[in-house]
Amino acid sequence: MTTADAPVVVAAARTPIGTAGHSLAGVPVQQLGAAVLTALVDRLGPAGDEVDDVVLGNCMGPGGNLARLAALEAGLPDHVPGLTVDRQCASGLAAIDLAAQLVRGGARTVLAGGAESASTAPWRSWPPVDGGEPVRYERAPFAPADVDLDMGVANDLLASEAGVSRVRQDAYAARSHARAVAARESGAFDAEVVAVGGVVRDDRPRAGLTPDRLARLRPAFVPGGTVTAGNSCGISDGAAAVAVTSAATQQRLGLPGLRILSTATAGVGPARPGRGLVPAVRLALERAGVGLDDIDAVELNEAFAGQVLACCDELGLDPGRVCPEGGALALGHPWGASGAVLVVRLFSRLVTRRQGRLGLAAVAAGGGLGVAMVVESVDATGEPC
Repeated sequence: MTTADAPVVVAAARTPIGTAGHSLAGVPVQQLGAAVLTALVDRLGPAGDEVDDVVLGNCMGPGGNLARLAALEAGLPDHVPGLTVDRQCASGLAAIDLAAQLVRGGARTVLAGGAESASTAPWRSWPPVDGGEPVRYERAPFAPADVDLDMGVANDLLASEAGVSRVRQDAYAARSHARAVAARESGAFDAEVVAVGGVVRDDRPRAGLTPDRLARLRPAFVPGGTVTAGNSCGISDGAAAVAVTSAATQQRLGLPGLRILSTATAGVGPARPGRGLVPAVRLALERAGVGLDDIDAVELNEAFAGQVLACCDELGLDPGRVCPEGGALALGHPWGASGAVLVVRLFSRLVTRRQGRLGLAAVAAGGGLGVAMVVESVDATGEPC
């Protein structure tokens, strides 16, 4: 398959991102997923009848097959199956990668992304041992116990080892909020956001959040550390998805889109999972035959300011290029959906508003994983633009 035949993202949508326990707290995860799937089918018009599969990422839902449930909730025909994937915080981007593989294998159109509701995630417990009480299940193990650190601890250590100061982290986090507020007020999110239960705006971005205000917060995970609640992402509810088609279908429909030039998944030491996006980015760029200097739009999942800055330093990437309309530090981090949010953001910037040709999305995940994708904006005839 040549580059010209590569799968193309022809529609993209996300829900508002709600802070856990706030605006979307009463919306079950399948309804969040159904909202974006319905929007994509509507945007495809008559081609909405050509959807062959649905792939959704999810981390903490009720189990079962969320993708199938959300597809049925969205009113998709019974013959459209569904597949739920779990690569933790990279699940949404991994789902889009898988959709691209399905299209390469002959599927006409696949809807892919992720959905997460931290607010409605079920409470679970480990079975009692020797007649004792059940123990609350907080999360799945990502790695053997001796290297399976909590995310906050692991990324505080990553920032320390990379020499990323508290001052840099707070300044980066404050800038993410300022950028997101400016983008929201300018209407930059309007075309991508689908209202859910009357909610139309992201909860978390805060105006006037300065580095000085963030500097007052205490370390949240490591005594004397640099990671705080203010320079970390928020636990969130939300969903995001895209429609992936073949190049032939994209040109038949006459829709502009994002051609998927390359994808990559990589692993690093599980005790420093935040580094996972670094080798994934390098491999995706190599496979696409481009360098960081060629990329016009960079969207990295901002789990922690120190983690993003450490990765940027290792990649030689100017942090000012990352998430110019705010990232997860400001918008929030709906785990299984966040990787898909990155691609929705690229679609808005490169396709809807024509702000460049090449885009990069990348996310790190628990267990020491990273997923990255390089895309190219194309016009309705499939020509780069």
